[in-house]
Amino acid sequence: MPKFMFAYHGGNKPEGEAAQAEAMGRWVAWMEKYSDHLADRGAPVGMSTTVSADGVENNGGANPISGYSLIEAADLDAAVAMAKECPIIVDGGSIEIAPIMAM
Repeated sequence: MPKFMFAYHGGNKPEGEAAQAEAMGRWVAWMEKYSDHLADRGAPVGMSTTVSADGVENNGGANPISGYSLIEAADLDAAVAMAKECPIIVDGGSIEIAPIMAM
């Protein structure tokens, strides 16, 4: 089955323990629903550093990644359907989906 990387961008950070627990509950429920499709649950990530021929930037880039997951899906449409149900969408974020190419 093809694999796709979900790169999470943005999303609101819940304030207070109750809001944090509610948000975590939504993530747990989503991951349980798609547990057979999660090749790697992933994790949140810190601020990125960009290295290019022009030098090094420590500002997180133009659209900083807030986390990632590796998903197995029949095709891009199936991956998009899973992404639409992801809690980060409800929390004001977005998901960039990229197919993982076989080498």
